[in-house]
Amino acid sequence: MGCAWLSNAGMLLMSCVDGGRLCAVGEEDCAGETVARAQRRVTAIRRMEAPLMPRISQTGTQELSVGPDHAPTRSRACYAARVSTTAPLANSAPPRHAAVVRVTHWLTVIAFFALLITGMEIVISHPRFYWGEVGNVMTQPAFTIPIPSSRGSVPTAYKFVMPDENGWSRYLHFEAAWLLVLTGLVYALYSLWSGHFRRDLAPARGERSWRDYRDVLRMTLRREKTDAAEWHSYNPVQRATYLVVIFGLIPFVIWTGLAMSPAFTAAMPWTVEALGGRQTARTLHFFVSWALVLFVVVHVTMISMAGFRSRMRAMVTGRAAAREDA
Repeated sequence: MGCAWLSNAGMLLMSCVDGGRLCAVGEEDCAGETVARAQRRVTAIRRMEAPLMPRISQTGTQELSVGPDHAPTRSRACYAARVSTTAPLANSAPPRHAAVVRVTHWLTVIAFFALLITGMEIVISHPRFYWGEVGNVMTQPAFTIPIPSSRGSVPTAYKFVMPDENGWSRYLHFEAAWLLVLTGLVYALYSLWSGHFRRDLAPARGERSWRDYRDVLRMTLRREKTDAAEWHSYNPVQRATYLVVIFGLIPFVIWTGLAMSPAFTAAMPWTVEALGGRQTARTLHFFVSWALVLFVVVHVTMISMAGFRSRMRAMVTGRAAAREDA
């Protein structure tokens, strides 16, 4: 049986666990509490004593210094070996993800899938892609997606026409795009102000070599146990990937999308000229969109391998938990 000295504002707190039952010293009979309830009681005591900076001795006795506002007394609680007083308190660690990061993450998810669905509907109306400024049914395409079109005027290998959903899909695509832009601005401003970019996304010192990336990939493919530090930080591969997506793919997909808007390019013609024309912007927009889809597929796969429920809980509540899905 291990013992711990626990002070509580000078009040005597002495409990013993014997044979799986908990009773308080001084009581005539046992309270009949189980070890699980004893664990919860010890956890509650440790929550009260957290600011007192415990000192753990080699004999298994935990002594807590009493603050100046308390009497210089201490009390003693004895517990069974399987009842731990050194277990971390619930919610004692800082949040895995800040509230702003979580909200902008889920808004981005909503915007992305709205853009993906409506974008596919737009592509169905004209599944041909071109380079340059001009492209139509009379122009030789750079490549064609082998699917039926929703417009009879577009030549395809099929003898039927898909339902035309081009109207609502364009409107929703436009609205979802602005949701993505505004959410991205909020995330960027917060990350710069709070130091999120520097602290969580910038490559850490000593983790910028190819060997570090290779080691992470090897551990992931072998499904080795995740390092405890990764529950409160990103590994080198995650940092590099998120930086590419945040500062590369998403800004580029927004740029190429705006370059297809006549109203926008009329005010800022250089946005389309730098890309080589409106049709080139459309083709590049298509490619980078599927690069983002690939990222999402890999992202969700890696989350599932690391522990889907725990990772999802961290992105919803902000709190990281021990891996449950190993």
